[in-house]
Amino acid sequence: MDTFSTQMEKMWDQRFGEGIFAYGTAPNAFFARQLSAIPDKGRLLLPAEGQGRNAVHAASQGWQVDAFDLSQVGRARALALAESKDVSIHYWIQDLADLRLPEEAYDVVGLIFMHLPPALRNNVHSILAKSLRPGGQIILQGFSKKQLGLPSGGPKTLDMLFSKEELEEDFEGLSLEIETQRIVLDEGPYHQGVAEVVNLIGKKKIEETFYSE
Repeated sequence: MDTFSTQMEKMWDQRFGEGIFAYGTAPNAFFARQLSAIPDKGRLLLPAEGQGRNAVHAASQGWQVDAFDLSQVGRARALALAESKDVSIHYWIQDLADLRLPEEAYDVVGLIFMHLPPALRNNVHSILAKSLRPGGQIILQGFSKKQLGLPSGGPKTLDMLFSKEELEEDFEGLSLEIETQRIVLDEGPYHQGVAEVVNLIGKKKIEETFYSE
């Protein structure tokens, strides 16, 4: 029997092997906007990065970019896109079920339409939050539960879509700003039309140190 990871690998290899950029080559608008507001360009992680549109954009803005995905086909397309734009990204193959990351390694983690089953999602989000340096932040955009039934993209099961309450639980140690929004997507052939999304900015607190004489 195929595992969830094996099923996802096959699906994404097929989608990314169609000869097109499934979600375009321009970065996600919310991600690009939030990233541009950060003055210091540090180290950035992009899980489930697919064909590399956000990684290549971030590298072109001066970020040191790490990225990973389950799909070898997606990785190859991402590295080709980076080469065509004359930027460098570090991109590896990673099964999220086996995710291990160093703690306090990243200034920003970008989670753009990364949808997972609930048990896996909660664990992965916890690991990613721990990978943030103090003062670092998570930039997340994904489909909300209101997206179910809309043809503009996303999972077809309710439990893989986001709610504000679930994200608050997953990232409870961060300072959070969360909003739900109806937008019009124009991101390649697979993200087109009216969509219901959740936007999240999660900042890791800087612990204050007090000294006494």
